[in-house]
Amino acid sequence: MFGTVQKTSAAFDVVCMTASLGGVSAYREILAALPESFPAAVVLVQHRPVREQDGLVGVLRYRSTLPVRLLEEEDQLAPGVVHVVPAGHWAAFTPEGKVSLHVADRYRAADPMFASAAAAFGPRLLAAVLTGRLEDGALGVRHVRGAGGRVLAQDITTAEAFGMPSAAMATGCIDFVLPLPVLAHAVVSLVMVPGAAGLMRVSLPSWAAVIPPAVAT
Repeated sequence: MFGTVQKTSAAFDVVCMTASLGGVSAYREILAALPESFPAAVVLVQHRPVREQDGLVGVLRYRSTLPVRLLEEEDQLAPGVVHVVPAGHWAAFTPEGKVSLHVADRYRAADPMFASAAAAFGPRLLAAVLTGRLEDGALGVRHVRGAGGRVLAQDITTAEAFGMPSAAMATGCIDFVLPLPVLAHAVVSLVMVPGAAGLMRVSLPSWAAVIPPAVAT
């Protein structure tokens, strides 16, 4: 897993999620569904303005049984911890889970983060594209699936804005498109239920625009 952290039987070491418009509510619902024993590191990127006081961590802590922390430069991802990327940044990772932060376009933070996570964690990465406008995440999910990881997307009936999930779906690289409550429980099942990740596997369509690991940056 990461550094000297003891390996677990979890199917995924890292869960990376992205959201924009409506994302705070979506994240709160997902975190409320994650049990205290959830073994993967969770990384959240949320499009939001840069402010002197960032209240997102406090808002998410209110519903989460897991610790929620704001990522800092050279942090180490930890299992069972929710890591929030600072506003205006995206996070890059080493295979050991070391974090570096980079200034991002306000509406383009998930693509480089997903690409870095795919290169670092390969098939041990689970990603999710949640509610949001525009198309951030669509390029990133091509890296995730190309590296052997898995991707979920929020469906149109529960997404406040469907631009980001729709753009990700158009790549052919989404495993499941799910209502938010189901998506939350799917994350738990895929990570924690023995054999679930293998059973809940969807073949890529022939037209899927994946980006192989050798191309990932």
